[in-house]
Amino acid sequence: MAVECNDQWRNFLGKHELFVKLRQNVEVEVLRSNRTLNKNLFFCLDDDFFAWEEKNSVLYTTSLRNLNTENPELSDFKTLLCINPPLFEVDYLLVNPSQHYVALVGAKGLTVLALPKRWGKRSEFEGGKSKINCKTIPVAERLFTSSTSLVLRHAAWYPDESEEPHLLLLLGDNILRLYSLKDPHSPVRTLSLSQSEEQNMSNARGSSYTASLGEVAVAFDFGPLVEVSPVLLGQKGKANLFAYPLYILYENGETSLTYVNISHSNVNIGRLQGPLPMYPPAEDNYGYYACAILCLSHVPNVLVIATESGLLYHCVVLEAEEDDDQTFTESWDSKLELVPSLYVFECVTLELALKLAPGEDEQLESDFTCPIKLHRDPLCNIRYHCTHEAGVHTVGLMWISKLQKYIHSGDEDKDSLQELAAEQKCIVEHILCTKPLPCRQSSPIKGFLIVPDLSLGATLVCVTSTYECIPRPILTVVRPSSPPLLCSEEDRGPVTSPLKALASDSFEKHIRNILSRVSANPVFIRSSDKDNAPPPQECLQLLSRATQVFREEYILKQDLAREEIQRRVKLLREQKEKQLEDLNHCREEKKDLREMAERLAEKYEEAREKQDDLIRRMKKVLHSFHMQLPVLSDSEKDMKKELQSINDQLRHLENKIKQIQMKMEYQKKQMDKQDIPRKASTSLSAYQKTCIQSVLKEENEHIAEMVKQINDIKSRVTF
Repeated sequence: MAVECNDQWRNFLGKHELFVKLRQNVEVEVLRSNRTLNKNLFFCLDDDFFAWEEKNSVLYTTSLRNLNTENPELSDFKTLLCINPPLFEVDYLLVNPSQHYVALVGAKGLTVLALPKRWGKRSEFEGGKSKINCKTIPVAERLFTSSTSLVLRHAAWYPDESEEPHLLLLLGDNILRLYSLKDPHSPVRTLSLSQSEEQNMSNARGSSYTASLGEVAVAFDFGPLVEVSPVLLGQKGKANLFAYPLYILYENGETSLTYVNISHSNVNIGRLQGPLPMYPPAEDNYGYYACAILCLSHVPNVLVIATESGLLYHCVVLEAEEDDDQTFTESWDSKLELVPSLYVFECVTLELALKLAPGEDEQLESDFTCPIKLHRDPLCNIRYHCTHEAGVHTVGLMWISKLQKYIHSGDEDKDSLQELAAEQKCIVEHILCTKPLPCRQSSPIKGFLIVPDLSLGATLVCVTSTYECIPRPILTVVRPSSPPLLCSEEDRGPVTSPLKALASDSFEKHIRNILSRVSANPVFIRSSDKDNAPPPQECLQLLSRATQVFREEYILKQDLAREEIQRRVKLLREQKEKQLEDLNHCREEKKDLREMAERLAEKYEEAREKQDDLIRRMKKVLHSFHMQLPVLSDSEKDMKKELQSINDQLRHLENKIKQIQMKMEYQKKQMDKQDIPRKASTSLSAYQKTCIQSVLKEENEHIAEMVKQINDIKSRVTF
């Protein structure tokens, strides 16, 4: 039952009471909000789903795991109340690395909501209460209140979860401000991002001049922790420090770099370095109207730069060499290390709005542009997601593994370089389209999130402007390489043919390349304006476009794949018939070889018997030959000497036996001569008896030993 219910929560999530409650306030939110920017008011922690309601300024939460049971609880959700609710419109939510705080970010302010503690059997917030008051911390409240024209462009948490929570804010005055939750009203550190040293940030005329040149910072992102020189952080010392690189994107497409280090009570922000050079150079500096930047944690780092026209630049960050020309960086100090460079690996154009073929009397309208937001994928580090007013895209970078293999190779590996050059470019999938027709207004999404709990299945969840929930399984083609198993080197299993494995892998890759799609039909979401119906001509164009995509990207490629598979099946059948013939031939040869082996075994037994007979005959011949020799051999001479010595010993023993017998006869005669009465009167003492018995016993043993030796000699020698 657990396997069958693994993804049933996707069907019940949109029917949950939480979404029913959110849909009741759709019309009120549309009237209150004057902007059409897409938002992100939802996020997920493990299996807990969170949603922000703008009308009541509350945060709802429910467990996705409860929807995966036999009897899902569609009305079970908790409400997190703000003690001091934000007075501004919330655009997106940010969870800090320790998952204890949630930042409510808007264009006119930022408030931090502290998540309540968990306890109880199910580890629920405050033991499972339905409504919970949560502490809220306004950040830079006095600054936003006093400067009504100031706009918050971007915000992010400091990525180190072991230190105190810090927030980095980028405001419209082109200044980075770092705030701590201990003192949220005053910034701990500030950094001016103006690329011109003569500009005065307090002068409104200077700010407008900077904005007109596109020298306004629009976004930033942290990179992975690196070891840097203390000079880059404005400190003195010889020991290197660990800091997070901060990549800052300007509206004109340029990128700058600085380093941020927070350790205990020391907070350091390095000097601004840049703009970073981009290679190969381009006349338009790779476009204008940049809007988002994302750093993918790899070695080396990969930067994704997005523009409002839908262009995505995938840049590899590499350290510059000493001979590189960096004289154009005016703010660069020659005493510092060399500034890194950005190498543009590829450029991708997103289809923000569906491009329909114009009619006979129509002219092609201008391209649709809108800001793009980039989202990191928590499950796969070679994939990221793009959200904008017109929909959602997913991008997978398949070439990163080959790039790392080439960079980590000690010497110049030409094979790896060729594989990298021939590697398939990134895979772009159009997930959701909220602007299918040019005449319709865009319908920005309200939420985008990735469910990180793998037991629930890798799922991408989109929430439309009408709070319609669209969960979709994540593209399985883009996935990181699996780590090697512990038993992969010791126990590799049965050995297979490398040619067979190569052939199967190449054919599978060939079919994948045939079925790979350049474009796809996303999920269409109509606008919330139900009164204005789209013109039939545009509906026909949309239908024609979808039909053309299905025909070219699905049916045609499936026909080509089917022909390739049929051709491969025909070839495999012919090979199978040939292999069956070879197998029958091998069986016949095996049968013949077995019969031949039986015959050879019989001949071997006969030859062995004849060999044993010949050996016996040769032994007899050699024995008779030695017997007829007139000269004794050495062994015979030794045996002759031994027999002669034995003969002498026998004569000596025979003489001794005769002497003993004579003595016995003499003693017997002497005993007989004595008189009987005298014998009776004769008496021996105890000592004399003991001596006589011992002497007789010794003589008896000596005689027995001599008899034994004589018998032994007789058994060995025949006279």
